[in-house]
Amino acid sequence: MPRPRKDSEILPAPERLENAFWDLLAENEYHKITVTAVVKHAKLNRNSFYYHFADLSELADSAIMHAVEQSTAPMPAGDITELDADGEWRRRCTQLMNDPAQRQRLDRLSLFAGKHSSPELVESLKDFGRLTLINDLQLDANNLDLKTDLMLDFTLGGMLAVLRRWPELRQKVSVDDLLNEDVAVLAMSVYLSMSKKNMLDYWNRVFKGNLRASFKSGK
Repeated sequence: MPRPRKDSEILPAPERLENAFWDLLAENEYHKITVTAVVKHAKLNRNSFYYHFADLSELADSAIMHAVEQSTAPMPAGDITELDADGEWRRRCTQLMNDPAQRQRLDRLSLFAGKHSSPELVESLKDFGRLTLINDLQLDANNLDLKTDLMLDFTLGGMLAVLRRWPELRQKVSVDDLLNEDVAVLAMSVYLSMSKKNMLDYWNRVFKGNLRASFKSGK
């Protein structure tokens, strides 16, 4: 006789509805997903759905918000300085690529940029991604200068491009690829620029490191 499940082993209704939404989006275009299909997949009733969400778009926003928030490694206490920027990049990439839960969130986020998505879902992805970056970098969303605003758009565009290609990249990209010197320099220079850090020490260190490597290789 199977052991009865405890309440703690049953996921809360909002999480079950979000998981059902992700499963359905993986198999269907967004505009074909219905509340009826979601509650049936989640094994809940419509009253449970409307208790937590006003409509399907609100469920989609909740799903993407949680996926975006949980896909970013928490920032360490205090400011990141130029001297440990590379270390922070390595820490984040290693955690992202080696954690199955993080890779699953990337798989899910890629659905919002993929063939089953919609313009509304893409905009939601961009909005939540932008807010996350602003909070991560401790910027004032109401007082962004033009350069920072453009850098945010540039970064989000790159992230969307990666997510669109994630289904083909997920089997090919490794931690070593992300820790490639050129990739790391580009990523950290964008980060430091938006976080208002003084770039001079960082670039001096990068260029000196490249010069030393060139001399050692005889180039």
